[in-house]
Amino acid sequence: MKTTTPKKKTQTIPKIIAVIRNAKTVLITGHVRPDGDSLGSMIALAHLLNQQGIQAWATAEQQGLGGPSFLRGVKSLVTPKKAGKMKPDLLITVDSGSLDRVPPEIQPVAQRCPVLCIDHHITNTRFGTYNWIDGKASSTGEMIWHLARRAKWKLDEISAEALWVAVVTDTGRFAYDMTKPSTLLCGADLLRHGVRTSVINDKLYASFSRTNMELKKRAFKTLKLLRNGEIAYLTLSGKDLQETNGTKADAEDVIDIPRHIEGNRVALFFYGSKSNKNETRVSIRTREPLNAFELAKQFDGGGHSRAAGCTIHQPMEQARKTMLDAIETWLDTPKAQDQ
Repeated sequence: MKTTTPKKKTQTIPKIIAVIRNAKTVLITGHVRPDGDSLGSMIALAHLLNQQGIQAWATAEQQGLGGPSFLRGVKSLVTPKKAGKMKPDLLITVDSGSLDRVPPEIQPVAQRCPVLCIDHHITNTRFGTYNWIDGKASSTGEMIWHLARRAKWKLDEISAEALWVAVVTDTGRFAYDMTKPSTLLCGADLLRHGVRTSVINDKLYASFSRTNMELKKRAFKTLKLLRNGEIAYLTLSGKDLQETNGTKADAEDVIDIPRHIEGNRVALFFYGSKSNKNETRVSIRTREPLNAFELAKQFDGGGHSRAAGCTIHQPMEQARKTMLDAIETWLDTPKAQDQ
């Protein structure tokens, strides 16, 4: 398999542009269960490359995409099963910190062609043949915008809206601490290309499916507070997802429930797998100065300083105890007290 060592240096933007221009066919993938940044970056990049005469496909399941599923370009997505049989000149991964975060059907493609990894996670393993990693970027969407500007690719409404969704979802509508002056410049430029801000805001933040509401109702009932609310968590089981026919995308904002409790420092959302009772996934949010990534990496997870995640290979109840014990120990260490 074509992987690289974690020490491999990141490539420059001109080198990345040259690598892309040297390909006639490109397959673009994000991570499993793509969020707004992953999906928006895929759709925008595929659209931009096709405009340049490079045949490009973005791959993801069209179902279970949550709020960003309205994006123009979703209907053109190739299923991972079909994409896994392709033999492109270049495989581009976006917003994926490691190769095992890419859909399993796509991973074998990395054995058949060069891999270009574009990502903003500081935990990225630099698994690509070529790697462009910017841990200071607010989102992968902002990186794709920079790439388009340097390559002189013309944005239009389709690519601009996809990048807008990528940026606003990963920055919390320009509110998170990864938002920099360059992020606002990116947003301002995207607005020049007809981004329907009101429509997108309504789709992402003011229109909730019945499945989403049912999952939030179930999650609310499990809400628990520890240390006077300093730690707050809630749970959705694999059974909850099965009974509601829901996916993680349908519960993307559930983490906001414990996060919004006054005095909260660590918010957790435990959710089960429909198919594997011995696997529990955890979304983590922290308040400054606590670093969510420091907690997630104890369980081989990844992410950012305020938002991270991991998978614990234990049943829900056991995984919850394992994580909560780790947090209690973590918060009581001098290092955490100093943070």
